[in-house]
Amino acid sequence: MKGFMRRRRVWRRVCIYPTTFIARLIVLLVGAVLIAPLAVEAQQTGKVARIGYLSVGSPTGTDANLRRAFSEGLRDLGWIEGQTIFVEERWAEGKFDRLPELAAELVRLKMDVIVAAGAVPVIRAAKQATSTIPSS
Repeated sequence: MKGFMRRRRVWRRVCIYPTTFIARLIVLLVGAVLIAPLAVEAQQTGKVARIGYLSVGSPTGTDANLRRAFSEGLRDLGWIEGQTIFVEERWAEGKFDRLPELAAELVRLKMDVIVAAGAVPVIRAAKQATSTIPSS
């Protein structure tokens, strides 16, 4: 009988504490799952990022594939056009002399960042238009 009581005490210690631990862990996990969407929603309700997209091509030419890939990359990173970001496009349609004017227009629209897609003249026009707005 003595051995039985000793085993019973040990069994109680083993069973009670892990059960309490598991119950607390379950409550913690359920709470985290319920709170996580609220945290994500709180992050997305802030300011909508404004991106200026400058390209030497046209929206119907081969440069449209670049623009599509850019949108897909943003989507893969969790940015949704029209909800978490706004993209303002400017296309030079092969006229390099229009690039400085289009870049200046994006600066006037107060974009958060300017994406210079394509050739070096596009990048140069974006960099010459502003020193405060990041461009890439």
